[in-house]
Amino acid sequence: MLDIEKIYKESGALLEGHFLLSSGKHSPNYLQSAKVLENPKRAEELAKELAKQIQASGLQIDTVCSPAIGGLLAGYELARALGVRFIFTERKEGQMTLRRGFEVRPGEKVLICEDIITTGGSAMEAAKEIQKRGGEVVGFAALANRGVCQRVGAKTPSKPECKLPADKPLFALADFSFPIYEPAECPLCQAGSEPIKPGSRGN
Repeated sequence: MLDIEKIYKESGALLEGHFLLSSGKHSPNYLQSAKVLENPKRAEELAKELAKQIQASGLQIDTVCSPAIGGLLAGYELARALGVRFIFTERKEGQMTLRRGFEVRPGEKVLICEDIITTGGSAMEAAKEIQKRGGEVVGFAALANRGVCQRVGAKTPSKPECKLPADKPLFALADFSFPIYEPAECPLCQAGSEPIKPGSRGN
């Protein structure tokens, strides 16, 4: 069993400070999976571990789809580990869209994969695009789960802000439960600190 927290720390991917999350909320911690995935062998190792969970569930998957940019490396490696096709959605004029000639067959079973799931907002945007094209979203996956949504095998229930559907499984390698604050209630802001945004939509 891989020690996911140790891997993130050793990779310099478990950050401490004052961060603006994609959801608009603030946190003193941030997971920068790109620092883990810059090592191809490590990326392959993590994807194979995640694939084991998914294969053990018996879930049928035809294709893995990731929202760009954050989910690209994780999704590609997971698709490779599962032996299925990989596609991705990307933002055009603020809307998550399937481009570059990618097509989805009617009824095609698609797993949405992110590097990190917080509330699942970006994953749901990708899922809606797949469903609009006639595909069937059968589940969600991520290397790391921020603990807002319940993953397969975990006892902690989903929080109200989780956007993923309760009837679809979420597979992830580990939960990372950090404090998350509304901007108006953030103690870091109240102490005079300015949040930074190190994610894929920031710097």
